[in-house]
Amino acid sequence: MRNSLYVIGLSLVIISCGAKKEIKKTQISPKPVAQKPVEAPKPPIRHDVKGGEYYTVNISDPNKNDNTISYGSIVSANPKGYTIAKNYFPAVAQNFRQKYVILHYTAIDHDKSVRVLTTQSVSAHYLVNDLDDSEIYQLVDENKRAYHAGISEWRKDVGLNDTSIGIEIVNNGFTGQGEKKTFYPFPDYQVKKVAELVKDLVNRYNISPTNVLAHSDIAPTRKQDPGPLFPWKKLYDEYGIGMWYDDAAKQTFLTQIIPEDFTAKFNDAAFVMKVQIELKKFGYTSLSESGVWDKATQSTIEALQYHFRPENFDGKLDMETWAILQALNQKYSTK
Repeated sequence: MRNSLYVIGLSLVIISCGAKKEIKKTQISPKPVAQKPVEAPKPPIRHDVKGGEYYTVNISDPNKNDNTISYGSIVSANPKGYTIAKNYFPAVAQNFRQKYVILHYTAIDHDKSVRVLTTQSVSAHYLVNDLDDSEIYQLVDENKRAYHAGISEWRKDVGLNDTSIGIEIVNNGFTGQGEKKTFYPFPDYQVKKVAELVKDLVNRYNISPTNVLAHSDIAPTRKQDPGPLFPWKKLYDEYGIGMWYDDAAKQTFLTQIIPEDFTAKFNDAAFVMKVQIELKKFGYTSLSESGVWDKATQSTIEALQYHFRPENFDGKLDMETWAILQALNQKYSTK
């Protein structure tokens, strides 16, 4: 009995002592609440009195050209009984249809140009008249496809009507045939119209310099427009539009050419194929590597000369044309 009371008393003492000790609690830090990214407020959609909706803000990344918010009028569905809400318009993941600007001449006078481009099966987004005024005619909505490029190809793209804005310039084209073609010049006031129009398009749609092209560039075996008298270098120098080679690079390539070797290997299949590969690398991808100076190759060289060597556009590769082509590929690599 005495032993039992002793054990019970000892247990009570142990429990009492244990109760007096502080119990250390592990401090648990609260989990940080994930902060939702704060979205910049989207500019409002503008409404006109006729009920049209417009969104004229472009926040695209010019280095990617694939993350572009809408620019211009908004075309929406109109489902019966429902409202198309634009609470979340526009999504960032979109891009422009407009990837190229293609320049043409009409090869006919002003009145015929207007009539043909507005009533027949050919069209362009803009027509630059040959009048010394402040007007440029719009014929097709920029968001729609005009029929100006036809069968066409540049680098990895084909059928450029789908991805381009076409600009027709009133100009009579040329007279004569073959190497005896005589082209008509473009007056300065008309060139200025073209330059300002292209500059606006390039800026709004982030169009690459390599994608401002002649019709002859995208269809070299069929077309000559806008021809060798269109001042591409002036657009490049004075307006920052399109492509042009660096003179220093051209001179470097030119000094590397030994005239005797150039003449001796001119008709060798290996050399001809090398030239064809360089032409394809630049953008004339429809050209085949035949290893001979066939008609397609001559026409492609002629197109290159129209754009970059207008002093000589006979379609024959001379040393300067060869140096220019290499300088262009060095500057505008497709990598």
